[in-house]
Amino acid sequence: MSQLNMINELSNRRQSIEKGGGDAAIKKIHAQGMLTARERLSHLLDENSFVEVGAFIQARATDFNLSEKETPADGVVTGYGTIEGRLVYAFSQDATVLGGALGEMHAKKIANLYDMAMKMGAPIIALLDSSGIRLQESTDALNGFGDLFYKQTLASGVIPQITAVLGQCGGGASMIPALSDFVFMTAQTAKLFVNSPNALNSKTETFESMASAKFHSKETGLVDMVAEDDTSCLQQIRMLMDILPSNNIEEAPILESGDDLNRISEDLNTILPQEADGDYDVKSIIAALADNAAFIELKADYGTSVVTGFARLNGLTVGIVANQSFNGESRLTSSGCEKASKFVSLCDAFNISILTLTDVQGFAATLEEEKTGLSKYSSKLLYSFAHATVPKVNVILRKAFGTAYICMNSKHVGADFVYAWPTASISMMDAKSAVSIMYADEIEASDNVDIVTVKTEEFEALQASPYAAASRGYVDDIIEPAATRKRIIAAFEMLYSKRETRPAKKHGTV
Repeated sequence: MSQLNMINELSNRRQSIEKGGGDAAIKKIHAQGMLTARERLSHLLDENSFVEVGAFIQARATDFNLSEKETPADGVVTGYGTIEGRLVYAFSQDATVLGGALGEMHAKKIANLYDMAMKMGAPIIALLDSSGIRLQESTDALNGFGDLFYKQTLASGVIPQITAVLGQCGGGASMIPALSDFVFMTAQTAKLFVNSPNALNSKTETFESMASAKFHSKETGLVDMVAEDDTSCLQQIRMLMDILPSNNIEEAPILESGDDLNRISEDLNTILPQEADGDYDVKSIIAALADNAAFIELKADYGTSVVTGFARLNGLTVGIVANQSFNGESRLTSSGCEKASKFVSLCDAFNISILTLTDVQGFAATLEEEKTGLSKYSSKLLYSFAHATVPKVNVILRKAFGTAYICMNSKHVGADFVYAWPTASISMMDAKSAVSIMYADEIEASDNVDIVTVKTEEFEALQASPYAAASRGYVDDIIEPAATRKRIIAAFEMLYSKRETRPAKKHGTV
C-alpha cells in the first residue's frame, strides 16, 4: 500500500470514528435538543483548540453481542484544549455508541486523562451522558469504575474537577459528579440517580421528582448550577473556569477589573432595615462590594440560609459566605452549614481567600433540624473555617449571636481580620432576651414599667455593642458601611503573603 493510500485510510478511519454511532443516532440526539459529544467539546473549548487523545481505542471484550458491534472511541471522546487560553482536560461521553455505557477501555481512557491532568496541574471537565455500566463487560467494567473513582479521589484538592450532567447518569456513574468539586445539570434533559424510579420502594416517584436538576439543586444540594440546555451549561462552565486556579499550587488569574478599588458605596449606609428583625437581600451587599457587581453564586436553591459563591475584589478571586435573612430571622440550618463548610474547604484547597458577611442570630429551632443533625453540620462549618489557612476576613453586618456567630469565621476560630459595621450587635443572644433571663426576679418584683428597657439599653452598651467587642480585641475595627469595599481589599492585599503552619497530622476526623 502506498503512503498516499495509507494517509487516505487514516483520514477515512478518523472520519468514521468522529461519526460515532452514525447519522441516525446523531439525528436522534439533535431531536432531543441536545448536542453530540464532540459538539459539546467544541462549544466548551476555545475554537480549534481541542486535541483528541485515544481516538482509535475500541472495546476489547467480545463476549455476548459485543463482537458484532462497532465501538468508535469506545463511547467517550477524551483530550485536551484551552478555555480563554488556559489548558484544560476534558472527556465527553458519546450516547450514540452503546448509549455511552462505561466499559473497560472507556474507563481506561478517562483514567489516563486524569493522570495527564494531574501531571500538568490542569483542571479536568467531565461531560456525562451515559446509560450506565456496560453489562457485557461485567467485572472489567466494575474495575473501570473503581479505577476512575480512585483517580478522582487522588485528584481531589489537587486540580479542579468540574462535571456537567447533560443526559442520563445513573447507578455507579452518579458517584462521578458526587466526587467532583463543581456539578452542573441541564434542566430538561439531564437525569441523575443511583436507583431508577421503578427500583424504589415508593412506586409514585418519577425521574422528574427524584432525578432532575431541580431535585438535586434544591433537595440534595449536589448541583451547583442549573442551565436550560447544553450550550448555556457549557458557557457557565467557561465562566466558572475564568475565576478558578488551575491547581492547588497556582493562584487564580488576577484580572484588571476596571472598577475603582477605593469605590465608596453610599447605599450601604442605609441598606439595612430600621427594624432589628427586618429582612434584606445580602446579595445586594455582595454586589456593592464585588468588582463590577459580578457574583457567581453556587447552590443558590439549597441551604438558602447561607449564600456562597465567587467574586473578584480588585481582580482577586474571593470566596464569599454570607448569612441570608428570611421572615425576620437569620438562622443557620443544617443544609446551610453543610453547603458553607464544603465551600470553605474547597476555597482552602485551592488557595482562594474567604470573605464572610455575618448576620446570624442563632440556629434554626425546629425538631426537623435536630433530627437532620444540626449540631453535626454546624460543627463541620466551624471546623472548616478553623482548619482553613487561606486569608480570612469577616464583616459583621448586624447580629452575631451565640455559637452560631462563633461558627461564622469569628476571630475566635481563626479569622485574620474582623470588621464590624456600627449596626452590629455581638453577644450570646439579643439584649432583651438576655435581660429577661438575668433580671427575671428583679423585673417581676419591680413596679417600674421601664425596667426592661433600661436594663436592655445597659446590656447593649456594656456587652452587645461592636465597641464592647472591639475593646476586647474580638473586632479589629468598626467601619463605615460605605467604605467596606476598600477596607476589605486592603486587608486581603495585606494578607496576600500569609503563611500559617498547623500541628503535624495525617488529617482531621471531623
